[in-house]
Amino acid sequence: MIDTSSFQGKTAKYYTLGCKLNFSETSTFGRMLQEMGVRTAAKGESADICLINTCSVTDVADHKCRQAIHRMVRENPGAFVVVTGCYAQLESERVSNIEGVNLVLGSNEKANLIQYLSDAWSGAAAVPKAIAQKTKDITSFAPSCSRGNRTRYFLKVQDGCSYFCTYCTIPYARGFSRSPSIESLVEQAHQAALEGGKEIVLTGVNIGDFGHPRGESFIELVKALDKVEGIQRYRISSLEPDLLSDELIEYCSTSRAFMPHFHIPLQSGSDEVLRLMHRRYDKALFAHKIELIKERMPHAFIGVDVMVGTRGERPELFEECYEFLRSLDVTQLHVFPYSERPGTSALSIPYVVAEKDKKLRSKRLLELSDEKTQSFYAQYIGKEGNVLFERAPRGKAMHGFTENYIRVELPASQSREEYDNQILQVRLGDFNHDRTALVAQII
Repeated sequence: MIDTSSFQGKTAKYYTLGCKLNFSETSTFGRMLQEMGVRTAAKGESADICLINTCSVTDVADHKCRQAIHRMVRENPGAFVVVTGCYAQLESERVSNIEGVNLVLGSNEKANLIQYLSDAWSGAAAVPKAIAQKTKDITSFAPSCSRGNRTRYFLKVQDGCSYFCTYCTIPYARGFSRSPSIESLVEQAHQAALEGGKEIVLTGVNIGDFGHPRGESFIELVKALDKVEGIQRYRISSLEPDLLSDELIEYCSTSRAFMPHFHIPLQSGSDEVLRLMHRRYDKALFAHKIELIKERMPHAFIGVDVMVGTRGERPELFEECYEFLRSLDVTQLHVFPYSERPGTSALSIPYVVAEKDKKLRSKRLLELSDEKTQSFYAQYIGKEGNVLFERAPRGKAMHGFTENYIRVELPASQSREEYDNQILQVRLGDFNHDRTALVAQII
């Protein structure tokens, strides 16, 4: 039983590191606490509860997590500090030993965060400081459909991963692939629509693997969500190339609400490196997916994840990757330098890339990405589009995205509070001052 009285009138602060899935989960935790009578602390106000949702995708992420925890403890003396997320799962004992941390919850336990927090905070039950089960025992699924401070909703449709790529710790941090029922997700989408939501981003760790263990499939989920009245836009956060079926591409090309926007992790444009990574596709399959998307949706925005400097990536293999990416009709590259992760099988690969070479390779790919993105944007200057606008501070320019994910800026002189969460038709003008968006005019 949760002691609601111990929550009434308390304040909370939240800090999230990592992926969209983490941000979605933190937003859901915040809403749950709000329903218990906890309000978000004002800027500069010391909080009674601090929640840090962590990431562990790189050693840099680990370092940022520790910094965030220390900062939260320092800035909120006497607060009850809870740490959850991937770093908390992988390094639960280390995190619990940080001075000021009161409770560490792993991936299986965060689904019951409010109960654990109630028990620990009220003293009604003895709660260990660190609770994190082994990977094989992570079976819970914590539902999440929330927008936080954003206009778009983020709907968690899947968690965990069963792929075990050689460089990755996510299966150890989040457990094996699992997902809820289509029925439950459709219900959450209906609720978002009732709350005024117009766009939902589908999030997860490996969402194309949706359906386990129920025998459902991701394409069935997409078709069911497409029928939810009130939701005008869906975006798929990321899909593995081998799980991005031709059927799904065909469906999205004629869908009512699924946008022409794809995010597909490549990781390397070298078949040899892909084999070392234990990825489940080759360059030919990846190129086929890009070609089919562009054939069916020439205006589609395609983002691609690529990792540089992984073990085994000799100079000629990076050059192969660079040339492959240059040849693809994609819009943006998300570039990640490889980071050594304890316990991963990549550590047995003998060839190690120097840090300076990782930086040089990252720089080249980021420059290529800028060229591709700006070329894509430039095609739409002078054209019309429909933009979902997001709230901006008074006197500041509003921003939003077209159907095909072009970032749009509405000058402050034209921005109106009533435009927030509205889809408006605009004429796209030239680039803004830092070339991160196209300046628009309401039609």
